[in-house]
Amino acid sequence: MYAVIQTGGKQYRVEEGTTLKIEKLELGAGDSVEFDKVLMIQSGDSSNIGQPFVNGAKVTATVLSQGRHKKVKILKFRRRKHHLKQMGHRQYYTEVQITGISA
Repeated sequence: MYAVIQTGGKQYRVEEGTTLKIEKLELGAGDSVEFDKVLMIQSGDSSNIGQPFVNGAKVTATVLSQGRHKKVKILKFRRRKHHLKQMGHRQYYTEVQITGISA
């Protein structure tokens, strides 16, 4: 059984026991969170597709940790103009583990 959820402007395919890094949520480690924006649930041969969300479906998860991704380097360069600009960015994330899928 798996589900497709939407959080932080992105979509994720999740199963029970899956750990994933999503956009930062203001929760502490050990807290539980429910995702109610479930786009699809697949169970065996039957699938339930929402329009846009499945009514009454929830995915529960527990927060494992908060952190930051690896640095992304941004480089702006103009040839023959003596212009070189370097920047970096580290995006915050919340690592969650899926504990249950209910339809």
